[in-house]
Amino acid sequence: MNTQNLVCTLLLITLITSAGCVPGDGKHTDEKPAGFFWGIWHGWIAPISLIWGIFNPDIRVYDPQNTGWWYDFGFYIAIISGFGGISLSRRKYKSTSNQ
Repeated sequence: MNTQNLVCTLLLITLITSAGCVPGDGKHTDEKPAGFFWGIWHGWIAPISLIWGIFNPDIRVYDPQNTGWWYDFGFYIAIISGFGGISLSRRKYKSTSNQ
């Protein structure tokens, strides 16, 4: 098995196992709401939750049973660092046109 197949297989396994902790799965209640660290986790897996939510209306991108500001803070930190980091890894190309 070449390296590319191994990486794809490991990525697929990781995505499937991480999807077990999506928001709206009934794990969090009014007595035990999602906190700061769950906000970070839900921010990281937001794309998975979004796609899964298309097929299962009980799954949400954002957990409605949360602690409030701290959950929001963790969620947005994960969203910004995850998706904002993509722009930092892009290659910058020089324009070679002569004007």
